[in-house]
Amino acid sequence: MSSEQGTAGDAYSGQVTVGGPADTRTLPGLTVTKVAVGPMNNNAYLLRCAVTDEQLLIDAANEADTLLRLVGDAGLATVVTSHRHADHVQALAEVVAATGATTVAHVDDAPEIPVPTARIVRDGDVVTVGRASLRAIHLVGHTPGSVALLYDADPASPHLFTGDCLFPGGPGRTTDPDDFTSLMDDLEEKIFGPLPDTTWIYPGHGFDSTIGVERPHLAEWRARGW
Repeated sequence: MSSEQGTAGDAYSGQVTVGGPADTRTLPGLTVTKVAVGPMNNNAYLLRCAVTDEQLLIDAANEADTLLRLVGDAGLATVVTSHRHADHVQALAEVVAATGATTVAHVDDAPEIPVPTARIVRDGDVVTVGRASLRAIHLVGHTPGSVALLYDADPASPHLFTGDCLFPGGPGRTTDPDDFTSLMDDLEEKIFGPLPDTTWIYPGHGFDSTIGVERPHLAEWRARGW
């Protein structure tokens, strides 16, 4: 999938592989760098404020050395953990120890994360990286406290980091029909309802997508079930 929402000449694709190079795009006010790490092909995203150079990492999933090289000399202010599953926190302790970054997670998943959470967030809370603001969107079903992060400095072209709640081709894994229904309800109400088709999706594993590509399949996902 080619980029239509970066700067002119932006060659970002989001198609990263473990052991391969990171992929970077420049947005208004924010630079996003995506890298794949670990045996479960987790995505980690480094966000850098264009004004202050402050940095925020979404999911210190694995390969602390890889993530710390990505952070570089600019330092790391914040690590947001999208949800409590073990494959998303394997490098968290080492990254925090090396950088002193503030840990952030949703109140319902924080007790299960093996590194203490310094800042608890709830639905609608704002997480900042320099002058840029991200809004936490609580999505229940994959875990009780999963959060997506929305960057909508340009409301016509938002950017959404979905963790394991939304992928190309469907919602994240759930373990029973009630959790599946909860996740689908939240996705339709909080994601597909208010956000435009131009919204770029950055998932916790695999390649990127957009709301417009995924929207036609909502009924199919419902029928498929958990």
